[in-house]
Amino acid sequence: MSLLQVSGITKAFGGVHAVSGVSLEVHAGEVVALIGPNGAGKSTCFNMVNGQLRPDAGTIVFDGTSIVGHKPREIWRLGIGRTFQVAETYGSMTVLENVQMVLLSKQGRLFNLWRRARDHYRMQAMKLLDQVDMGAQAERPCSILAYGDVKRVELAMAIANEPRLLLMDEPTAGMAPKERNDLMALTSRLASEKGIAVLFTEHSMDVVFSYAHRVLVLSRGKLIAAGDPRSVRENQEVQDVYLGSSQFLGLAEKARV
Repeated sequence: MSLLQVSGITKAFGGVHAVSGVSLEVHAGEVVALIGPNGAGKSTCFNMVNGQLRPDAGTIVFDGTSIVGHKPREIWRLGIGRTFQVAETYGSMTVLENVQMVLLSKQGRLFNLWRRARDHYRMQAMKLLDQVDMGAQAERPCSILAYGDVKRVELAMAIANEPRLLLMDEPTAGMAPKERNDLMALTSRLASEKGIAVLFTEHSMDVVFSYAHRVLVLSRGKLIAAGDPRSVRENQEVQDVYLGSSQFLGLAEKARV
């Protein structure tokens, strides 16, 4: 049974249909890429699953429960985490404190003023940082980290809530090739080890075809292709959508090597 089942979701802004009848599913431990040109509707889909937007039509079911109409925090507590294109961390706080804040929030203790936040959940936070190879930088402020390391901290914050589904919006945007591959290899490993379902959007085709188990393609708000990387790579409509199919095929072929 699918962990996430999205059926026929639609969203219009005025007379513009951002998403039209999109259906998809994601299973536990599976890494699925949602790709498409700018304006294809990827972020709108994410925002409907995450509760930031309510679909005009369609259903969104997570682990057997409809989540349409739920607020983002309610959805987060159900077990859906999210990372953003621009990493969201507290720059003035240390790496360790950023993760501790999530753990405090998870336990409903964010506003307990009897003890300093840094005194709570240190061991749990360090364990999470070790999982993303950031334990050695635990006491450094996030503001001085390299961007790739900030994204690792964000990933640790996302898995601190023990999500069963992780939404990643362009996780490698702004990163160098090695950083992109390191982050996605880490994400893939965590998904496999923890049984986390991952749905991510991405413009870097080398990342998509190297790490996704399945690829979904949106164009003008509609799903035009879905399948394993090879079938999507060879889909003529997908090649046409990406304008310059030779570049698309070249990046896809490179990812196979």
